Amino acid sequence: MATSRSTETQWLTDQERETWVRLVAVTELLPGLLDSQLRRDAQLTHFEYFVLAMLSEAKDLTLRMTSLANLTSATLPRLSHVVRRLEDKGLVRRTPCPEDKRASNAVLTEAGQARIRDAAPGHVTNVRENVFDALTAEQVEQLHDIADALLVKLDPHGRLTALYAPDTTEPEAL
Repeated sequence: MATSRSTETQWLTDQERETWVRLVAVTELLPGLLDSQLRRDAQLTHFEYFVLAMLSEAKDLTLRMTSLANLTSATLPRLSHVVRRLEDKGLVRRTPCPEDKRASNAVLTEAGQARIRDAAPGHVTNVRENVFDALTAEQVEQLHDIADALLVKLDPHGRLTALYAPDTTEPEAL
């Protein structure tokens, strides 16, 4: 028999349940839309694109694998597997980390820079068509505020949000 944390469960209201079901539907449908467009147009999965994008925004197009794992919310084994696939495509190379010989860095190659540059317009168009075009300017602002409120709870150390908050310092987790 399962035990609950409190003596009585605070069930969702009808409105909360309806909102929750819609949020789950969005989180289920959107990744497939993003992934299928990138696979078709750029021969990349959405996660591969995300890895390349994080490297493209990094200083010297280079990140320590552990930092890249934090930014992409990936385990090191998953990231290592994806980076190996990107290496096989000539988009990334691994080099020893000069500060810590036990660690390695992922470096975006010229071919990787070209791939992300070529893939970005289609990806942005897909995001715009499937997300932002459905919203008013006020709803975009509300979505921003809602995402920020959720991320405070879901990403308290700022691992995924560090790159998108330029007025803050880099989180210690990186």
